[in-house]
Amino acid sequence: MSEPESETVSPEASCAAEQRMLQEVIQSDTEVHEDHEDAKSTHEIKVDVCTATDMLLQEENIADSTKDQRDQDDVNQQGRESNQTLSSSDVGSSTATVKILLMPERHMITVAFTIGLTILDLKKYFSLELRVPSDIIQITLDEKSVDDDQTLMDIGVQPHGMIQFEMSSLDPENYLMRPIKPQQEYNMPDVITVRVQTDTDLYQDVVVEIERATRRKAFLGGYCHKVTKAEYHHAAVQTMPKKRPDRGVEMYSRDTQTVELKNQDQQCSKNASTQMTKIGCYVSNMEDKLITPGTYITAGEYHNKRLRAVITLQSYVRRWLAKCFTNSLRQAKEQHLAWLENEKRRKKEEKEQQIRDEYHRRMNPESKADFDLLYNALKKWRIEEEERISVTLSGAERKAALCSLLEQETQFISSIERHRMAAGTRNQDKAIQAFLNKCAEPKKWRAFDGKVTEMDTQFTLRSKELRDLYSSITQTQFTKDERLDVLLTLKHTVKEHSCKLTQDIVDLIDREVDLLMRGVKKCNLEGLRKRIATLFLQYIKTPAFNPQVSRFMQVPRDPANLKKNIYLCRGCNEYQSSTDFALKTNASAVGLCRRCMDLDNEARRREDFSLYKNILRCLRDSEAEYGPEAKITYLLQEQDLRYLVDVLWGAQSALSGWKDLHDLLLVRWEKHLDWSPWNCILLTKDEATAHLKLEDIEKAYDVVVIRNVKQKHALARKYFSQIPAIAECLHDTEIQPAALSNLLVSKPITKATKQNH
Repeated sequence: MSEPESETVSPEASCAAEQRMLQEVIQSDTEVHEDHEDAKSTHEIKVDVCTATDMLLQEENIADSTKDQRDQDDVNQQGRESNQTLSSSDVGSSTATVKILLMPERHMITVAFTIGLTILDLKKYFSLELRVPSDIIQITLDEKSVDDDQTLMDIGVQPHGMIQFEMSSLDPENYLMRPIKPQQEYNMPDVITVRVQTDTDLYQDVVVEIERATRRKAFLGGYCHKVTKAEYHHAAVQTMPKKRPDRGVEMYSRDTQTVELKNQDQQCSKNASTQMTKIGCYVSNMEDKLITPGTYITAGEYHNKRLRAVITLQSYVRRWLAKCFTNSLRQAKEQHLAWLENEKRRKKEEKEQQIRDEYHRRMNPESKADFDLLYNALKKWRIEEEERISVTLSGAERKAALCSLLEQETQFISSIERHRMAAGTRNQDKAIQAFLNKCAEPKKWRAFDGKVTEMDTQFTLRSKELRDLYSSITQTQFTKDERLDVLLTLKHTVKEHSCKLTQDIVDLIDREVDLLMRGVKKCNLEGLRKRIATLFLQYIKTPAFNPQVSRFMQVPRDPANLKKNIYLCRGCNEYQSSTDFALKTNASAVGLCRRCMDLDNEARRREDFSLYKNILRCLRDSEAEYGPEAKITYLLQEQDLRYLVDVLWGAQSALSGWKDLHDLLLVRWEKHLDWSPWNCILLTKDEATAHLKLEDIEKAYDVVVIRNVKQKHALARKYFSQIPAIAECLHDTEIQPAALSNLLVSKPITKATKQNH
């Protein structure tokens, strides 16, 4: 249904109608925001109007008091003046979206204003809207106050743009900024009856069905009568446009694909005329300008000028690209030099740390490897001294010097053994403490969510009590009274069970208490206290007194099974279990037990296998990263690895000849094959890292290097194929002719071969 031009007789009626429309829009927008944004602290109320002047005219009819009426007339008059001023410019009459954030409740109000209005006009508008005096309203932008005489255009608001202000009250106790509360929604009936005058005295009642509009009625402008002040609005189509019928074929148009919607105010076309001087009309020529044509430029000159400009731009761009390239090269060089410096510093620090660790191991030996290192150093020192004596002395002096050297060596051995005894005592104390801590640990299990749960049982609590009591018994810093208290607690603890062991402990406790009361010195009580600690440890290890210890004690073997795995040691002439013998991979018979081999090594060979153990450990760790199927690395022992490193590879890097075993590693020669003695190479750590990154070995290394490596692989295959355990992993027992094409290996020609040829 179309609507003709409607006449608004009075501004009050028009403003009242627009006020109802405004309230409906406010209420609908507010309900949408309340339904969808209840969780947000900032509520936005959107009000769409054409100009701020229209809103000021609407608010004139709301106020009841005379003072408010005068303020509204002033705003109305200023709005008309601003309209008259802004009508001369398209930009000034353009609108912009203004968002007001009410502080401190952070409610949002959205209003459309013309960008020619000042901040004072905004304050007056919101003072009427919020029922707050305009002089206590403070408007800020980016936490800075905005002057009242500034317009939105002065602040930097573009036509059809958007800006957000923060509005707060200078007197929040009396005047608080509250959001707009929309009025109740007006429900229009679905059917109305309209009386239409068809003739002078004839009227007809027409039933009109109201169609609910799904879009807002567009404001298309209008006119205002200068005398009667009546407003005439342009008509708008209320019905939706008809939908085009579907032809069944998809139609594409370049216009629809590249369409760009843009709203911009335009002025109507204006006719202009020019007046010339004639008879009866004089036109001054004081402001006329004389325009003379410039030099004519041909097409060739224009194109040459453009070509020179392009060449200039290209030269500058190429210079910029060259500078960027040189800067990147310079930065790469600086980074490489810094990396080299860091690597040099790192290697130096690692070497210093290695020397400090080795010095600490020699000065404070704790493990068997530390004592092997000491005996190996003693052997080297003795060899150097013998060479020096043999070179410098002769005859009786040489014999006397050798006897003195033997005495010094004996003293060094005695000192090393004293360190061994002290280390054994410390290690024994640590082992006892670790055993007690293990018995006193609570039961643990991991739940499905990853959390670890701990639970103490009556047995773990008993073990924890005995552990704490044992720690108190072995303390030597207690005073006399504290020691008596500990002994009394121990006596009550062991008296819970009656047996020969507990009776001995009680007798020893009474004896120490008697000696303490007599004032005996602590140094004279050390033996007695050690006996008490030893018997109490035996008490702790008894499952009848400490049930938890049964889970960690070794179960005695069945005597019937001992005959099966017992062998005679040819060194100590004692029968030992098979686990007490260290067998080599190529051994065919049982020889010496571990204890006799260690004693023989310390007395004669004095070899240190710690470096080879480190190389073997690194090899096993690297192969475990490739996959758990590696077998040969776990079959090799320190003696086999020593033969592979010292004999085959000469204890030096195959590329650089570096001889420090601390920096050498055994890695794969061909990384796509499993590690084996015939598929390995001895390199430094840096060389090994670079070697594993190679894709084609034939292109990376020289022919001489490849020939030497393959020759060592052939020797390793021949040596390790004699070991039964490793021979099973050797699939190809014979070397392929293509693999040995570069090796200097000669083979005799048999007679059968000659006959065939």
